[in-house]
Amino acid sequence: MPALDGKTCVVTGATSGIGLATAEGLALLGARLVLIGRDRAKGDATLARLRAQRPDCDATVLYADLTTLAGVRRAAQEILAAALRIDVLVNNAGAIFDKRSETEDRLERTFALNHMAYFLLTRLLEERIVASAPARIVVVASRAHYGASLDFDDLQMAKRYDGWTAYRRSKLCNILFARVLARRLAARGVTANALHPGFVASRFGDNNQGLFRFSLSLAKHVVALSTEQGAETPVHLAASPEVANTTGLYFAKCRPVTPSRAAQDDAAAKRLWQESARIAGIPV
Repeated sequence: MPALDGKTCVVTGATSGIGLATAEGLALLGARLVLIGRDRAKGDATLARLRAQRPDCDATVLYADLTTLAGVRRAAQEILAAALRIDVLVNNAGAIFDKRSETEDRLERTFALNHMAYFLLTRLLEERIVASAPARIVVVASRAHYGASLDFDDLQMAKRYDGWTAYRRSKLCNILFARVLARRLAARGVTANALHPGFVASRFGDNNQGLFRFSLSLAKHVVALSTEQGAETPVHLAASPEVANTTGLYFAKCRPVTPSRAAQDDAAAKRLWQESARIAGIPV
């Protein structure tokens, strides 16, 4: 894989799990990194780890709560101040929540973090990304989207909530978002692709309690990939010349695969985009 010397890569959720492993992979290729995290202790540990692997690593960690629209806006402002160009944006931050809760914006937390943060941050950084073209946007989704469908009458799952269903729907949102984004930016030198990283032994699900957390922990011990394996496809989409002109696809194991029928629904993708813009208070 070619070096990324002179390229600036922004990675969200970059202080643990797949995000950290992705940051490490990009750092080893020579990228300048602008990383988004929540915990300063983890941020400091991330910088130390990156520089132990590559002493000349140019990396900055910014801190934001991406569950809130205000937090996403602050993150975007800080990223724009720290990065004169954005060659790669990796939307990775995400979580699963067993119990339903709402953010200060009165959004269901899974939808807020796993979809709205991707949508709003990308839109706020869009012009800087376009100005840096050729550039790439990488959207970390999941094969969990198979079998999921969106209920536009209850996107926030206020009527009936299930944590796994909410997560699966949010991953469907990721693919639909990347689909529209790819078409919008195709003529402007920016690609957008979604991916399934694999079931990875990360901190995924550790924010929950009881049987839900135990079940996920057990599964991670038995069948999960390493975080390094999980980062292979994000790094591939961020850096490989093989996909330099590939856009609007869904990848697994560094290869394009066919997403679910619901993930290919252009009418649903357009409606989700419009609803997301309305929630964020920005033009469509």
